[in-house]
Amino acid sequence: MTDDEAPDGVEIPWQKLTPEALQGLLEELVTRDGTDYGEVELSMEDKVARLRKALEEKRAVIAFSPETETWAVRSTD
Repeated sequence: MTDDEAPDGVEIPWQKLTPEALQGLLEELVTRDGTDYGEVELSMEDKVARLRKALEEKRAVIAFSPETETWAVRSTD
């Protein structure tokens, strides 16, 4: 659920994004090269649903770096 290449950055509350922007952000993340979900391959819809649930349950946050203009979903663990 994390992207080690993105900086810690500024936390962006997912609730502040439009539904379309959040969906696009999550879809972009799950299609990035190197994103690993374990031994079982999941559909894009399942991956997006898992990320959305993690955000809703505060197990993950969206981080944005103004310096590099990159973002990531980071685990709160």
